[in-house]
Amino acid sequence: MSDKMLAMGSSHGFPEIETLLPHRGTMLLLDRVTAFTNKTLSAEYRVRGDAWYADPDARMPVWIGLELMAQAMAAHAALSAQSDGGPPQPGVLLGSRQYQTFYAAFEANTVLKVEVQQILALADGNQAYDCALWQGDELAAKAILKVFQPPDFLAFMQQHGGSS
Repeated sequence: MSDKMLAMGSSHGFPEIETLLPHRGTMLLLDRVTAFTNKTLSAEYRVRGDAWYADPDARMPVWIGLELMAQAMAAHAALSAQSDGGPPQPGVLLGSRQYQTFYAAFEANTVLKVEVQQILALADGNQAYDCALWQGDELAAKAILKVFQPPDFLAFMQQHGGSS
């Protein structure tokens, strides 16, 4: 796959976010993809003051930024699979060694931009992404997140005690 952007669907030229992620309702924390290459993805999310995560002042706690990053990684994986001619495959967020935030919370109606860059992709399914969350031109949070996306997720889960 080349670094060209995948075009289809929404007003930004990408599929609707609901077609890329399994999350629904208030658990879907990305509004749209704004850029995609074989190693990167950018997306946006408008903070909702009436969402389940909102504090008494209608703000989003900064720890929700981890989920924004994880959903952007999943959207990248889904678009990568589509551009290679296959369906999106499930994966598991393994975690992060460090999540740095530079804000106490995010105000309602603030548009956050999340950027992810794949920095590791092994054949066994282990991957790592360098992630950043931006509020306007200011870095709001950053992390390196690790994910596991085995070639056959269902077989992996069955082999390791999961249920189907």
